[in-house]
Amino acid sequence: MSGVQPEKLRGRQGKAICALLLATSILALLRSTPLHAQETELRGEVSESAILSDQQRKARNLVLAQQAAANAAAQDNASARTYLPASAGAVPDDADAANSTTSVFDPPQAGDDASADAPTPPKPRRASTARQNAADKAKDKVADKKKKKKNTMAATDPTTTATTAATDDTADIAADQEAANRRALTIDSADKQKLDPGAERTAAIEGQNKKPEDDPFAATGVKWGSFIIRPTIEQGLTATTNGDSSSAGTSALLSETALRFTAASDWRENAATIDGYGIFRETVSGYPVHDAQGRIEGQLNVDLDNDLRAIAKLGYEAVPESASSPDAIAGVSTQPLRQTIDGSIGVEKAVGKMQYTLTGAVSHDFYGDAKLSDGTSLSQKDQDNTLYTATLRTGYEISPALTPFTEIEVGRRAYDQRIDNEGFERSSTRLGARAGLQLDMGEKLSGEFSAGWLREAIDDNSLEAISGATLNADLKWSPQRGTTIGLTGKTTVETTTTSGESGDILYSGRLTGERVIRSNLTANAALGLDWRDYVGIDGHDRILSAEAGLTWWLNRYAGLTSRVRTEKLTSNLPGRDYTANSIFVGVKVQR
Repeated sequence: MSGVQPEKLRGRQGKAICALLLATSILALLRSTPLHAQETELRGEVSESAILSDQQRKARNLVLAQQAAANAAAQDNASARTYLPASAGAVPDDADAANSTTSVFDPPQAGDDASADAPTPPKPRRASTARQNAADKAKDKVADKKKKKKNTMAATDPTTTATTAATDDTADIAADQEAANRRALTIDSADKQKLDPGAERTAAIEGQNKKPEDDPFAATGVKWGSFIIRPTIEQGLTATTNGDSSSAGTSALLSETALRFTAASDWRENAATIDGYGIFRETVSGYPVHDAQGRIEGQLNVDLDNDLRAIAKLGYEAVPESASSPDAIAGVSTQPLRQTIDGSIGVEKAVGKMQYTLTGAVSHDFYGDAKLSDGTSLSQKDQDNTLYTATLRTGYEISPALTPFTEIEVGRRAYDQRIDNEGFERSSTRLGARAGLQLDMGEKLSGEFSAGWLREAIDDNSLEAISGATLNADLKWSPQRGTTIGLTGKTTVETTTTSGESGDILYSGRLTGERVIRSNLTANAALGLDWRDYVGIDGHDRILSAEAGLTWWLNRYAGLTSRVRTEKLTSNLPGRDYTANSIFVGVKVQR
């Protein structure tokens, strides 16, 4: 019986080793599942349902792994079951069994043969680190669950204790799994968040804090180098009762084209502006009219050292002689063209509250030939002249809004032909003085006005000097936003080559008004009064005019415009009275 026992022990040991290896393999396969899950983690955007199902699968796998680890730990800690043979006598007696460890790994009992080698008892097998860690975690979780169950039982009714404990365990496991398997946020996850359908639309970047335009239909202009140019063209038809505004004029239908432009520099310190216009009129039917006129003028402002400021101007104008002018030639098909080139340069200096301005100006007029009805021409060279003037202006600034001033002007008018065709020396010496007030109240009221006396003495003693009071004004008043009232006044000395006459003084006044009814609808009106006082004869002319217009902008670049005008000249000289009424309808385009 003792000879069979070693074989039985070796069989039991082999089976135990196989079972141990099998359990270890299963545990290793189960523990590799979380690592494999991390390696196969999805990348990119996934749906919420896919994420939820994946988390539930991982939670189930972890629970199974924990249960397997707990079972393996319990198996290692449990004592070996005593082997009970099928036949009696296959095991030692009870006395011997009491001395045995009843383990399949116990060494065999010593026999009667003393010379037999006593086998060395094997060292106890140490549990693996992975198995021991799993067992420790299982024990800790079991202890935590027991504590939670005790707390839940103490705080709840006994009938619901089991249900509450099971719910807490499931919640804890789900929370642990969610924290362990939560997907890391991507860099652009904030940009890919779902939009709230009820949220307001975010304004565009360029539209935030955008200041509304004061005039949304104003010309935007065209950038050209360092200048911004704003061109305008106006084309339409004019129906008038007097084609050329003369005592012999009759009704006509005219095609009228007006070109205008302004250019302003975009410099940091100094400034320059250029203004120009051109008007062309041609007869469509009725009284024959073929004329063109225009002007271009530039101004340059330069800041110098020592608080000096220089202002330079240069201009050119071409205008046909008006049929109502005192120098108009009767019986001609085309009045002579008068061209003017003028320029000036001035220097301003402020010393405390005193302001000084010295300006020098030159203006040259030259005339073309008049075309007579018989096809011949009549020279007007004897009217060509040049005017040189120098003006000194002194002002005192009472306040930033009020500056009274005085002006002294001296000049000389020189004719290209010293003695005209009638034998008169038309050159003259000019002297004038004025006093006025300059206003600067911002957009509310700005401008200036002055009054004085002007004398131009002709070299020929047989001709009377041209002298008289002068009135000049240029004011703009805005009583309310969108309304502008303007007042202009000017005194001009008009020379002549008519035999025995010196010339005349022309006083011109104009009151204008403009009202922005709507952002795309503008109304304007004007009243005019001209008074011409002849020197050397008892004669005068009075010209009254009134005008009203309306412009409707279709968009920022195009609009419809119309205006009505009436003008009447009354004179005490024969053959000068006339009345002209007209209406214009056209299209206006700007850029």
